[in-house]
Amino acid sequence: MINGFDELQKANKDSMDMASKSFGAFSKGLQAIATEYADFSKKSVEDWTAAFEKMVAAKSPDKAFEVQSDYMKSAYENMVGEFNKLSEMYLDLGKEAYKPFEGMIGKAASK
Repeated sequence: MINGFDELQKANKDSMDMASKSFGAFSKGLQAIATEYADFSKKSVEDWTAAFEKMVAAKSPDKAFEVQSDYMKSAYENMVGEFNKLSEMYLDLGKEAYKPFEGMIGKAASK
């Protein structure tokens, strides 16, 4: 009876340790993603401000249109790049949060 209780207690402790590690990895990953979003947002505003200043200073409507077109192309490319980067970060987040449970799932499948 005591032996079964000890096993149950150890299993509970192991589960709590795995959950704690998973939560730590999840928290760290979300923090990195939030930092990436903030950095990208700041850079986007800076890029928009610079493009707007160039458009206002343009000597002709053609030049203003060229500045706007260049900005839109650059903004689109940056957005696609950022989307890809964030997608990878979310995938890594899921993998890291799952890692502590890999051994437990393997044990349960073998029983």
